[in-house]
Amino acid sequence: MGTKAKGKKIVNEVGKRKTAVARVTIQKREGKGKGLVRINKKPLEIIEPEVVRAKISEPLFIASQLPDVAADIESTVVDVNVKGGGFMGQAEAARSAIARGLVDWTGNEELKEAFLSYDRSLLVSDMRKKEPKKFGAKGARAHRQKSYR
Repeated sequence: MGTKAKGKKIVNEVGKRKTAVARVTIQKREGKGKGLVRINKKPLEIIEPEVVRAKISEPLFIASQLPDVAADIESTVVDVNVKGGGFMGQAEAARSAIARGLVDWTGNEELKEAFLSYDRSLLVSDMRKKEPKKFGAKGARAHRQKSYR
């Protein structure tokens, strides 16, 4: 899905979880310095709660463990735009989008295998959704009990 525009390599990917949709754009960072990760224009370092930050940074941590991939992603800008769902659904959608984008950016089969062996939902979207509530009932499956005695 990567595109070349004016000699620039840009990768766009999508990750989904429940009703949350995350769109990631990965491109080369201009100038010197370490890679930059932003979630809805906020740096990853200031995302709260900490559980969400840890969840989103999982694919980055796994990729940094592979030496040939770590050098490639060190100088990239990862921009994630997430909408819909709750904070945890958004976090899981974002991590899925980042993982898919990194695999597309590097084109490394070893990285893909590392992601799949760690957690399959990093690359394969989890399409489970909440079952809708039914009319005349308290919830999706819970109905009013009858008693004839």
